[in-house]
Amino acid sequence: MSNSPEQAHPSTRTYVLVAAILAVITAVEVVVFYLEALDPVLVPVLLTLSAAKFTMVVGLFMHLKFDARLFRALFIGPLFVAIAVMMAMFLMYGVFRG
Repeated sequence: MSNSPEQAHPSTRTYVLVAAILAVITAVEVVVFYLEALDPVLVPVLLTLSAAKFTMVVGLFMHLKFDARLFRALFIGPLFVAIAVMMAMFLMYGVFRG
């Protein structure tokens, strides 16, 4: 069993597929922004879609998915702390109350 980096990374087809998915998510974000019916849930929907894009970009294009578990933990741990701080700030300042 070889640990060469060439075997660990996905094919070009996978990168193109991920890029297409990111483009579709971006198009959905634009549509959601312009639909007035979604105004009450605009922020949570856009944050969720952005988080999905962020996860795909970091995981595949930045190769975090293929790095050592320690590097993933060092990146994802502070990310969860930052998300928790942002949510606490949103709750403190009433962003979710409308």
